[in-house]
Amino acid sequence: MTKMFYRRQSAVWTLIKDAVSGKEYDYTTGSIRKAIILLAIPMMLEMSMESVFAVVDIFFVSHLGKHATSTVGLTESVVTIVYSLAIGMSMAASAMVARRVGEKNKEGASEAAAQALILSATITFCVSLSGIVFAGDILRWMGAESETIKEGVGYTRIIMGSSFIIMLLFLINGIFRGAGNAMMAMKSLWLANICNIILCPVLIKGFGPVPALGLNGAAIATTIGRSIGVAYQCYHLAKGNSMLQINRQYFKPVWTVLRSIAGIAWPGTLQFLIGSGSWIVLASIVARTGHSEASAGYQVALRIVMFFILPAWGMSNAAATLVGQNLGAQMPERARQSVITTVKYNAIFMGVVSVIFLLLADYIILFFSNEPAVQRYAIAAMRIISSGYIFYGIGMVLSSAFNGAGDTRTPTWINLFGFWMLQVPLAWLLSHPAGWGAYGVFWAIPLAETAITIVYYVIFKKGRWQFVKI
Repeated sequence: MTKMFYRRQSAVWTLIKDAVSGKEYDYTTGSIRKAIILLAIPMMLEMSMESVFAVVDIFFVSHLGKHATSTVGLTESVVTIVYSLAIGMSMAASAMVARRVGEKNKEGASEAAAQALILSATITFCVSLSGIVFAGDILRWMGAESETIKEGVGYTRIIMGSSFIIMLLFLINGIFRGAGNAMMAMKSLWLANICNIILCPVLIKGFGPVPALGLNGAAIATTIGRSIGVAYQCYHLAKGNSMLQINRQYFKPVWTVLRSIAGIAWPGTLQFLIGSGSWIVLASIVARTGHSEASAGYQVALRIVMFFILPAWGMSNAAATLVGQNLGAQMPERARQSVITTVKYNAIFMGVVSVIFLLLADYIILFFSNEPAVQRYAIAAMRIISSGYIFYGIGMVLSSAFNGAGDTRTPTWINLFGFWMLQVPLAWLLSHPAGWGAYGVFWAIPLAETAITIVYYVIFKKGRWQFVKI
């Protein structure tokens, strides 16, 4: 019995070591459980690092006062539009690369990655320029108070102006994930976050010859950290591995590939724009009904909630890679089983996190704010939103399964009706006619997400996603 225990323990540690080391593995053969773990561990760590950006910023900025905290939250709400563009492009690149890898077509995978980079560079130039020019107007449109706008316009201008870097960070990581090299995606975000964690307090408060830049320092630190991560990604893209190597020859526009990527990317982008757009409206309703205290509390809670949602999203990305590669290898049943197994793991993870939040919300919030009014809203938001965590986890995996198959349109329609026909109207009804204020917005989130997950499951069971050609 003891020998069996140690043998199993040794096998688990070997599996974790292989996942973290980035060892190449054929995800179209062997144990599905092993494939999920090999992909999910680095992907969850990668997404944890992405969430660390927001948590680190809100931790240091929250000590600058409620206006600074509100600025970060409102700006981040608008930056989700950039995230949506980046996620849509990375989704398309990941699906294309994964399908070519499953077909054992190295040149096709490399070409798809390069064409995605060309397309994304063109898109984000306009976004960055608009963010720089209209920074103050963005905060005003979001319902920020005049003092918040005065204090935060520089922060918003820097963050929005760095949209190109945000796009590249997401896109190149999507390329690595599609190729099954989740470890490289994880490493780039670890490097970016280490730099941000070091630079954030230095640039906000000043250190030695470095002057105190306050709120702007947080934006500069985040931008520098992300830029270093992108440089690391580009180095390894050029260096390459057995399944992916991008060099100059692949950067000549190939219109058939560009059209294919755009065909997957635009509904994928719209899918997340629909979601992020609804979150912007929710943030605006909270700011208008509860003012700076409610807005700051909601944004603090949202950053902490996202800290745990993003790792779950990382696990769901494992399903996307497995679906793409197994469909490319003509094994639809293995793709379906990969999704079902990943759903079980993600539901367990999110269930554990939900219990932690419900029990320990008071203590967690104390680390991020010392203002009683802000704390009250933040604690309520954390507990209410996390009550639907299990459904969030299941829905994320099912959505990723559709996207990994190249069927980005189905999740787009589901999100359109779920967020804009249900979540936003429900938030308004509960906050205004029902008189619940900001708390009505908090309750609308888990109610809508639960309904969305049920619809995903019904459509997934029909199995049409298995026959999508890209």
